[in-house]
Amino acid sequence: MNEIADNLGIVLQRLQSACVRAGRAADSVQLIAVSKTFPAAAVQAATTAGQHRFGENYLQEALVKIEALDDPALEWHFIGPIQSNKTREIASHFSWVHGVERLRIIERLSAQRPQDLPALNVCVQVNVSGEASKSGCALEQAPELCAAIAALPRLRLRGLMAIPEAVEDAEAARPAFRQLRTLFERIRAGGAVKPADFDTLSMGMSGDFEVAIEEGATLVRVGSAIFGRRSS
Repeated sequence: MNEIADNLGIVLQRLQSACVRAGRAADSVQLIAVSKTFPAAAVQAATTAGQHRFGENYLQEALVKIEALDDPALEWHFIGPIQSNKTREIASHFSWVHGVERLRIIERLSAQRPQDLPALNVCVQVNVSGEASKSGCALEQAPELCAAIAALPRLRLRGLMAIPEAVEDAEAARPAFRQLRTLFERIRAGGAVKPADFDTLSMGMSGDFEVAIEEGATLVRVGSAIFGRRSS
């Protein structure tokens, strides 16, 4: 598990260097350690090394880890498509949801967020690459969806999220990141969202997060560079 701490340190150094290149403060970008498929022990190792934001894609697996670690200092982010029968558990156990794209699901999250918890932070997923197999709303649909979310109770619309088409060269992802940032700025200036809340660009993963930071990312989602290669 010492390898996880070492990897985390390297990723944080890369993050800070990318911020320097972009002329940004290091604390303007937050790291989500994507721990899907890795056990609670791996999350604990990262926690011991100072990481407290974690991303999960699979609900049942995530609930096991959340219960096992039982640490209110940890911030859990649900990433990826959401089925309607999973909304209650997600609304009850996560601080953030990345990847909302359907109003029906969003309305369920709003209705099912417990009253004793803070508003659920949400990011709208945008299909910036236009891939038929990729989740996310179309670019032209994002402003209307954001306006609808901003009007719902128990939710705090934070910004946009994207997973661009996989590329071997991180530089090839730059146009997609730039396109998402442009859309983000347009929605933020449009008047339908609260500018003070709408502050998040969730983009960039292990292979391209430095380019994403240079293009304005405020949250980067890094898994394999911290925990190693996944077995599934």
